[in-house]
Amino acid sequence: MSTTRCGIGYDIHRLGQNRKLILGGVEIPYLLGLEGHSDADVLSHAMADALLGAICAGDIGQHFPDTDESIRGISSIEILKRVSQMLAQKKARVLNIDATVIAEAPKIAPYIPAMRKEIAAAVGVSNAQISVKATTNERLGPIGRGEGISAMAIATVEQD
Repeated sequence: MSTTRCGIGYDIHRLGQNRKLILGGVEIPYLLGLEGHSDADVLSHAMADALLGAICAGDIGQHFPDTDESIRGISSIEILKRVSQMLAQKKARVLNIDATVIAEAPKIAPYIPAMRKEIAAAVGVSNAQISVKATTNERLGPIGRGEGISAMAIATVEQD
């Protein structure tokens, strides 16, 4: 008998100079990028944490620590692929992932179809199982001041 399980994820990174802005595996033209040990893709990180939470397997900091120099600069899409392999080992499959990116700038909406495609391919599902939305923080707090970008996600999986 299979069980339906859910997990949530959240991530935030500071914006900085001389970095590419990668969200959902898609490079977005912008004067700033997200700082981090990996490519700092907050969307993929939030999704990875949601998937790990759904199978009670910890978080990405546990599996991909920023103290591990062998993964410095790793693509967060690669992280999602590895997390997907962990799900398969636990006999779990993704039913859907829903996520929201919170950023004052740049505008994310034009890139959402490409993000959905990249994420779906990484976790081995159809685009119809991946939802990505974007909103602002109404100029409130560090995200509202343009200091960073965050994302939150919920994943639903079925586990045998």
